[in-house]
Amino acid sequence: MLNLKFAEKPGLAYKVLCLGAHSDDIEIGCGGTILKLIEHYPNIVFQWVVFSASSERKKEAICSASKFLADVAQKQIMIKSFRDGFLPFIAVEVKEAFEQIKQTFNPDLIFTHYRSDAHQDHRLISDLTWNTFRNHLILEYEIPKYDGDLGNPNFFVPLESSICQDKIKHLIDSFPSQKDKQWFSEETFLAILRIRGIESNAPDKYAEGFHVRKIVF
Repeated sequence: MLNLKFAEKPGLAYKVLCLGAHSDDIEIGCGGTILKLIEHYPNIVFQWVVFSASSERKKEAICSASKFLADVAQKQIMIKSFRDGFLPFIAVEVKEAFEQIKQTFNPDLIFTHYRSDAHQDHRLISDLTWNTFRNHLILEYEIPKYDGDLGNPNFFVPLESSICQDKIKHLIDSFPSQKDKQWFSEETFLAILRIRGIESNAPDKYAEGFHVRKIVF
């Protein structure tokens, strides 16, 4: 389980980079942890990057990121328009975007996709995260979906029920284009939080799970 004091930097900004292939990935994968970090770090700084969003989905992505980061004074929200489902075939351009991010932002913590995610766009973002940021703490989040590719996380962040409620409300309210998909529901999002809460014996029953390949203390 994550001890939020583990990475505390008294008096200094704590920089977090959130990377998602699509408009709702960051929120689904680590939205609760983001809200918890914001509660604990008054000097937190966010860079939030979505790589594939059409015009409608771009509006939703900006709306959602603004809700999750409403209490953050220093933040940058970047929504790119790479073609959904085709990221591996335009990997050079996506890699160049990563390099641009690296030149302007040196994060203390990075959230990205799980490397064994069955979606090709998700896997590429994970691979390029590790390829670009080689000396950083990286937490790989999970996305429940039809592929049935959920793994066994080895890193858990317990969440209060109020944070879970806020996460789910922001998701449902921000992405009306996804409401016709049978998996995009309060039940789905609460279920995965509850399962990870069971696995981590979370005090308030809920948690988000992450995969960590390497931690240097």
